[in-house]
Amino acid sequence: MNVRNEYRAKLVTADDAVKVVKSGDWVDYVTNVCFPSLLDEALSKRRDELYDVKVRGNLIFGPIQIAECDPTREHFCYNSWHCSAYERKLSDRGLCNYIPMVFRDCTEYYRVFLTVNVAMMAVPPMDEHGYFNLSCATGVAKGILEKADIVILEINDKLPHIYGAFDESIHISEVNYVVEGEHPDLPEFPIAEPSAEDVAIANAILPFIQDGSALQLGIGTMPNVIGKMIAESDIKDLSMHTELCSDAYYELYKAGKITNRQKRLFPGKGLTGIVFGSKSLYQWVNKNPEILIAPLSYVNAPEHIAQLDNMVSINNCLSVDLYGQINAETAGFRQISGTGGQLDYLTGASMARGGKAFICMESTFKDKNGELHTNIKPHFTGDVITDPRSQAYFIVTEYGAVNLCGRSTWERAEGLISIAHPHFRDDLIMAAEKQGIWRYSNKRNR
Repeated sequence: MNVRNEYRAKLVTADDAVKVVKSGDWVDYVTNVCFPSLLDEALSKRRDELYDVKVRGNLIFGPIQIAECDPTREHFCYNSWHCSAYERKLSDRGLCNYIPMVFRDCTEYYRVFLTVNVAMMAVPPMDEHGYFNLSCATGVAKGILEKADIVILEINDKLPHIYGAFDESIHISEVNYVVEGEHPDLPEFPIAEPSAEDVAIANAILPFIQDGSALQLGIGTMPNVIGKMIAESDIKDLSMHTELCSDAYYELYKAGKITNRQKRLFPGKGLTGIVFGSKSLYQWVNKNPEILIAPLSYVNAPEHIAQLDNMVSINNCLSVDLYGQINAETAGFRQISGTGGQLDYLTGASMARGGKAFICMESTFKDKNGELHTNIKPHFTGDVITDPRSQAYFIVTEYGAVNLCGRSTWERAEGLISIAHPHFRDDLIMAAEKQGIWRYSNKRNR
């Protein structure tokens, strides 16, 4: 069949498309700006006739109507692989559950272990060959679509077309239904203005980054801010190999810092798995031959990251304990974000020749009453461990950077206390003494 005729034969309204969903089904919304908002709204209208429909997604910026319309979760149960700020608020309201994972394994979970009755995602318009580009969700999309019993695509002409290394498209012959409709502009996430702590953290990292380094910047405000400051530094000839392409890379490109000339893997090309940021970023990645997108099973594989000389990974966390355990996803039992690709890059950068992995955080936080607390804990008692102490590398706060590789428990305690807020250092020393990880000869870290 002619691909245009096949397209027209599969074109239906959103309301008609979601009629395929049955009670008890597993439905997938894929990720980020490829969230199928028209289909989600149509599915929410069927609330009273459906029960126990489980939905997966991640880094979706909302609103998710199937979650908002069903506070009892009797009809729809939403779950996220990695919480956006919106999904975090859903979790706080009891309307979202987190699915533990590391990003490099996410599509493999689908292929081997999971059921997908219906997959829905937004894509750019079909090309003349009958292919739909998987755009900003390429990192996880193909594996999910391949596993689905039924595939529904929602056309969003605001999405960029991003050239792929592989698995970046799906053919109309593999699609069951197509839905068209109006969409607003894509959500934007510009880089925040840096705080004094952000500037201090960036300044602690910059001396470790050399010309020709490959750069990964994680999800969150702090890596973005650090990337922008690298763009304003004298460092040059950098490469992009990253789970997330954010505005920091666009800033680096505008500043002439990103050349990708010294990469051993896809030389001359910046490689990523997912994309979200500002309108300028979406325009930059659209049909740009210098940018390639690929599944995270490839982009985040430590054995591939390890092929990049002088690989520098910069991610953030919420807290660290004196043993070097890293928590990047919960505050006690409250879900904040997720593991994402942090452990992937911590592992891969540590394997690379000249590689370095940085985990960053402010040394303190204030609670809702304005009371100051330390983010360097004596030991964890309920927080989820994202990165084990055996894989901790550089830990950075506004008070400096310490390298935990090969360090004993007392050396780790000494180093971490040295970058804690001065107000808490004596208490942390007393805790370390009580825990048996403080030597009498240790410096007092004033």
